[in-house]
Amino acid sequence: MPRQAKKPQHPPSVQARLTLHVQPGASVCEVVGLVSDTLRVKVSAPARDGKANQALIDFLSEALGVSKSRIELLKGAGSRNKVVSVDGLSREEALKRLVKG
Repeated sequence: MPRQAKKPQHPPSVQARLTLHVQPGASVCEVVGLVSDTLRVKVSAPARDGKANQALIDFLSEALGVSKSRIELLKGAGSRNKVVSVDGLSREEALKRLVKG
């Protein structure tokens, strides 16, 4: 019987899913806190033409220390309530980096 080639073993991809409540038009971009399982975030861009969504991704990228391409808006493009995924970080690690103190 011929041997089957072994498939390379890759570690499963870690992906954080974060539920956010976003306040656009703030004076600064910042994490306000964690209420239940929802992260409250302020962004300085207005909620027009996707500017607040882009500002959110830019802010999360910088705050988490990951590239923008690793952050995906899964739900809520037209809402203040959003769900994002962050590839390469666990939820616990992402929250640890975002919520200080």
